[in-house]
Amino acid sequence: MTVLNEVQRYLAPTRLQQALAALAQPGGVTVLAGGTDLMPQSLAGKVKPARMLLNIRRIENLGGVHVEGGELVIGALVAVTRLLGDPLVHQHAPLLVRAAEKFASDQIRNAATIGGNVCNASPAGDLLTPLLALDAEIELARLADDGGVLTRRVPMADFVIAPGRTQRTAHELLTAVRLPVAQAGQVVRFYKGGTRQALDISSISIALAARRVGGDVLRDVRLALGAVGPTPLRAREAEAALESARLDADTIGAAAQAAAAGAKPIDDVRASAWYRRELLRNMTERMLNDVAQS
Repeated sequence: MTVLNEVQRYLAPTRLQQALAALAQPGGVTVLAGGTDLMPQSLAGKVKPARMLLNIRRIENLGGVHVEGGELVIGALVAVTRLLGDPLVHQHAPLLVRAAEKFASDQIRNAATIGGNVCNASPAGDLLTPLLALDAEIELARLADDGGVLTRRVPMADFVIAPGRTQRTAHELLTAVRLPVAQAGQVVRFYKGGTRQALDISSISIALAARRVGGDVLRDVRLALGAVGPTPLRAREAEAALESARLDADTIGAAAQAAAAGAKPIDDVRASAWYRRELLRNMTERMLNDVAQS
């Protein structure tokens, strides 16, 4: 028996309103975009598809990248491969490019979407820590009573509430990811720890975004950590140690120690909690030293 045997209806709408109308129906809907998370999880029995399978890949206007009102807007259906080559992403979100370089394989990057990676809500999701560090907002849409589309935004910091769980309701669809355009002097770094750089689930990940002023001072510091807690998290105490301080050995050491102390790792098959915390401290220090020397 295949994972699709439970599916009784299959829809592939071309308009957003059609998809939202399907989500508003009772009985539950399984949303399919790239399928790179859904299919393995279904085969493993972790996800049971609903009776209706909604393929959103053909919906117009969800696959673009543009700048609007001081924000970089990335459509939910933008594939990871697109992140690697899009000039606007390179200009305004180079941190996403660095994370995309470590994302799975060429074949998976061609299919996997930014919206799917966010909605999968894995603590080790490769794109979640960069989006958290970039102060991204998640745009959600639902069908209004008059047949129109209502949207709301949820900060990335609040969107993931537990492993595999988000603020998205059953009647909503993630339509875009929005993040501020890059400011002058932006500094970014990304690290993914694992047995190999790609085709592996992170044992930890670290995303740094800041604005360099005066040569060796950082402001608007954001340090996001992945796979060291039930959700991606901000290292607030480490950020405070770095904010507006000279990036010298004492500052770097204090920030790295604060990042490790604020993590909440667990023991699992990929790494022990002790190893994750030590790797986090060491790699945060290395990243900050690299920034100081650049």
